[in-house]
Amino acid sequence: MESGPEGGDMPPGIDLSRPHTARMYDYLLGGKDHFAIDRETMEVGLRSWPAARVYARENRNFLARAVEYLTREAGVRQFLDIGTGLPSANNVHEVAQRIAPDSRVVYVDNDPLVLAHAKALLTSHPAGRTAYIHADLRDPEAILAHPVVRDTLDFSQPIALMLVAILHFIADSDGPGEIVATLMSALPPGSYLVSSHVTAELDPEGVGGMERAYRAGGLWAGARSAAEFGRLFFSGLELVPPGVVLISEWRASVHDAPLPTASEVSSNGAVARKPFERSK
Repeated sequence: MESGPEGGDMPPGIDLSRPHTARMYDYLLGGKDHFAIDRETMEVGLRSWPAARVYARENRNFLARAVEYLTREAGVRQFLDIGTGLPSANNVHEVAQRIAPDSRVVYVDNDPLVLAHAKALLTSHPAGRTAYIHADLRDPEAILAHPVVRDTLDFSQPIALMLVAILHFIADSDGPGEIVATLMSALPPGSYLVSSHVTAELDPEGVGGMERAYRAGGLWAGARSAAEFGRLFFSGLELVPPGVVLISEWRASVHDAPLPTASEVSSNGAVARKPFERSK
């Protein structure tokens, strides 16, 4: 019989007959906040793509490097992290507030278990703020209009939109490009988009098998090529060098060597800035 987080009561709203992407990702990272259905579904996928654990680790490292760049070099102090996932090492507020204690972060996810862990995501430095809302990326207008979002973030100042390892769960029929455009259009010039996305270009059989495991569990998952990723989500934005690259290679330090193979990572990432309007 499954118990809730930390062995406590089960949070309301959890369906133990269905896996959830946040809990499956937690399992990949070696966490403890997942259930049998999540493990079983992921193990099916791991038989096809055993390097998925490498991918998950590299994705967290990419997120940390991106937040460090934005905070230290780009001067960003506000973050909207959608598809937060379960608390892990180097959460957005931890990385940002180590550099700039006054940083503000709003976390967004639609898993009741993440909601149950929200207090762990709200341990802000006194100089900054963190908040959490339970919402779905497929309804960007609701996220943007949420009073907690509006109270925590100043929409007259740059905001970094974090869509890390979530867009490959949004089917084309749900309009992922339009979702991202809606969110970015609400942010002021000088804001940034950070995103990563699985690709099947480097290991079609392995990644394809993982996709099938997700879909068999009732979860849509679909890889997109580097070209599709860049065109669909970063058009009209100014890519930060080195542009769209493997997440393991994005501003990687020489101290990060040796890097995993490209097929092990099988995920592209990028950071881009919303430009200022050019004067006529």
